[in-house]
Amino acid sequence: MAAGDADGGRAGSGHGEGAAVLRCRGSVVAEWNSGAGVDPQLSPRPYLHPVRTPAGTTVTEVRPDDHLHHLGVGVTVPDVNGSSFWGGTTFVRDRGPVLLDNHGRQEHRGWDAAADDRSVERIAWVGRDGTELLGEVRETAAWEVDAHTWALDLHTRLVAGERDLEVNSPATKGRPGAGYGGFFWRAPRHARPPRVLGPGAEGEDALHGSRAPWLALQGTSDSEQRWSLVFAAAGPVADPWFVRAGEYPGVGGSLAWRDPLHVAARSAVERRVLTLVADGHPSPDRLAGLVATARDRLGAPAPERSAA
Repeated sequence: MAAGDADGGRAGSGHGEGAAVLRCRGSVVAEWNSGAGVDPQLSPRPYLHPVRTPAGTTVTEVRPDDHLHHLGVGVTVPDVNGSSFWGGTTFVRDRGPVLLDNHGRQEHRGWDAAADDRSVERIAWVGRDGTELLGEVRETAAWEVDAHTWALDLHTRLVAGERDLEVNSPATKGRPGAGYGGFFWRAPRHARPPRVLGPGAEGEDALHGSRAPWLALQGTSDSEQRWSLVFAAAGPVADPWFVRAGEYPGVGGSLAWRDPLHVAARSAVERRVLTLVADGHPSPDRLAGLVATARDRLGAPAPERSAA
């Protein structure tokens, strides 16, 4: 990553302080934001925005009117030992979404590596009471797949502190299908919802909650710019996919899809997600080929299913 000088968008991110960018083929394709200036009720955290296709189309969103706590691309969960790192309301059993005074924050603690095409960031997950619950090492890299596609490789390693942790989602507390939490990408909202594709499947209902080897969002901006995002688990473990298209466009992993995730003190949880960022609307066969090419480059084996 290299130093940048422009504000990253609407989130009040503190982008100008230690700002950084990712480049691919010499062009800026993603900008890092510290999140330090984000409203406490939105659970401040580092994130990437804007992320752009090779042609320059923006494929992330921050603080959209429908979900002010959605911040581009990052890693976040709704509940770690009672602290929300997702932002906004918390789902409470038998009450529904409630705005609680339970918001944690992720604090940037430094770079272990910083180059144009790769960064390694240290992040502290600090709970509502000021206790550091998790330490994270987040590695982010950008590389070319073909003339119209680049890959964002995000690898996170979350290490528990001195206490056992329980990671929850709204689904584990009684809201079916809302098992979100982990890697999350908020895409821009256009007049037409994006198409959702996977291997031999199409539609939000078909891919939501699945462990498909890859899934894609294909959107068209209001100015008729076509873009595609193709998500694939690249680490040893694949979580169920959380997919939204009709209500808003977003894709993420699900660390706690149906049941809480228990993390013993001083143990680690690792996930790696590869996102192919492309111009146009490649065919499903072409999407599968792009994923295969990217996996071959990484030497990534087929991931195992998580127990989420």
